[in-house]
Amino acid sequence: MYDPSQLRTFLAVAQTLSFTQAARRLGLRQSTVSQHVRRLEDACGRQLFARDTHSVELTEDGEAMLGFARRILEVQEQATVFFTGTRLRGRLRFGASEDFVLTRLPEILEGFRYDHPEVDLELTVELSGTLHEQLAAGKLDLVLAKRRPEDPRGELVWHDSLVWIGAERLRLDPDRPVPLIAYPPPGITRALALEALERQGRPWRIACTSGSLNGLIAAARAGLGVMAHSRGFVPPGLVQVPERAGLPELGEVDFVLVHGRRRTSAQEAADALAAAILGAGDRLHRGQRG
Repeated sequence: MYDPSQLRTFLAVAQTLSFTQAARRLGLRQSTVSQHVRRLEDACGRQLFARDTHSVELTEDGEAMLGFARRILEVQEQATVFFTGTRLRGRLRFGASEDFVLTRLPEILEGFRYDHPEVDLELTVELSGTLHEQLAAGKLDLVLAKRRPEDPRGELVWHDSLVWIGAERLRLDPDRPVPLIAYPPPGITRALALEALERQGRPWRIACTSGSLNGLIAAARAGLGVMAHSRGFVPPGLVQVPERAGLPELGEVDFVLVHGRRRTSAQEAADALAAAILGAGDRLHRGQRG
């Protein structure tokens, strides 16, 4: 028997690749997180993480445990709902950023709808900056989006690096402005890309603007320019721009869940969906849809 609390801790560490971040997410001490992982490793007789003072990585057995842990916790949740007779109801206004268009988020939402058929789920797909504005205005109940590095709001789903991506055949002329493919304002990746280019003193020009991720991908695949994007979300047909191109470092980005103003009718449904996303967060950036 695997302890559900240890499985939840394991998933949190696997998604953040940080014992410190996992402890913060779960509201536990870091020593407790380490203890949960150690006991789970003892229970299965395998090492789940390769870790040193600088990094945490899943082992091959850890990758296998991901699927088992998710299924065990999902079945436990379904059994709890069935036998307690509690059925969530109400209207839940959920916002997800454009970053998730090509990921497995629809599968997570499908599972949520199956478990909670009486919740009226309304999905809004927008730029992260726009979603944060709508949340602040009381137009959404829960948001899954990027946040700027200095923004403390939200519950961390995972941490990632931003990279430059483009068509494999694309070659940048160092004597000409960087052709940039970007979301319109208030896109967070757009702002971070422009700030990085300005710091480097590198000239740039906007080659394509689109509020749709599919539009940006089409422009990039056509070789119109480069775009800033999460390393974990690189779309099929595009590659990371090599370092020899001389583009500036873009830094890190957090993907977070942020709750809006608590409405009684939406609070429990928002909590349930947030738990489902946190429990399956690694699926969002592992094995994207093509």
